[in-house]
Amino acid sequence: MLRYTIENMTCGHCVATVTKAVHGLDPSAAVRADVAGRSLEIDTGATSEVVSAAIAAAGYRVTPV
Repeated sequence: MLRYTIENMTCGHCVATVTKAVHGLDPSAAVRADVAGRSLEIDTGATSEVVSAAIAAAGYRVTPV
């Protein structure tokens, strides 16, 4: 499981955008987001570096936890 802090994830639209970015890499990934805590958990076979890059490319500041 990969865990991240997403600094500028503030609403449901942000969650949808981040989820879409992750599913672009791995359509079967399980994504769990906590907007209030600005945290993201992902079950995927993709590497943390690849996932981080996809989230950053979607416009979000991502920090692995």
